[in-house]
Amino acid sequence: KNYLYGLAAIGVPALAFFVIGLMLNRNTWDVVSECRTRKCRKLSLSAAFALMGSIMGRAIVAPITWSVISLLRGEAYVCALSEFVDPSSLDHFPPTPNIPEIMARFPCLDVPAPFKNYSKLLGWLVVGTISLAVFLLLCLKHCCSTLGYHQEAYWSQYRSNEQTLFQRTAEVHAKYHAAECVKNFFGFVALENQEKQELEDCKEIKSIIPRLEWNHITGVYMYREIDDTPVYSRLNKWDMYTKENNC
Repeated sequence: KNYLYGLAAIGVPALAFFVIGLMLNRNTWDVVSECRTRKCRKLSLSAAFALMGSIMGRAIVAPITWSVISLLRGEAYVCALSEFVDPSSLDHFPPTPNIPEIMARFPCLDVPAPFKNYSKLLGWLVVGTISLAVFLLLCLKHCCSTLGYHQEAYWSQYRSNEQTLFQRTAEVHAKYHAAECVKNFFGFVALENQEKQELEDCKEIKSIIPRLEWNHITGVYMYREIDDTPVYSRLNKWDMYTKENNC
């Protein structure tokens, strides 16, 4: 069963890396939230294609890396094809029937060196093909984008900063809310000095955030403009809406 083992040695870890990549991608859960809260009604076909392309593109990096490394090392490829070795390429191998069955019983590493060379060649071909495909996709992305290079870089920096600040602030808010509940139950709350200082600075904190507001800032978002004003995220859109309506 060398053939099945060799394919599994390359394919199964690659599949596991792909699934893990999907799970660790924040956009995956944005799509899930979008389908759950809005049934994807506001998600256009082009936006969905771009988003899924981004998710899949990030998720396949690790599987491709694993596959290329496996091919360059050659063990799994050689093991998979060991039962298909031509006996005439081996010295003093007697003629015999059922050649594939007999060849499959040989240790995987005792096959002719050209098989490893084929594996390495295939690995470098995969590297070259993927590199060219990534370059062409990046060119297509920038050609089809309505944003200039600098504004797109700014948008990326904004999203990164917003996510970092949001997570940091959410941690403090959750700690404040938990502290209030614990204090109401016990009559006091045991806080460290640093935590006391953090919560002391939260004078204007919103104790409870309604689910509707959470839904407004959760889900898929693609760049858009309102009256020539850039809107960089759902949180940015929510902030503009609340300011315009004095909410």
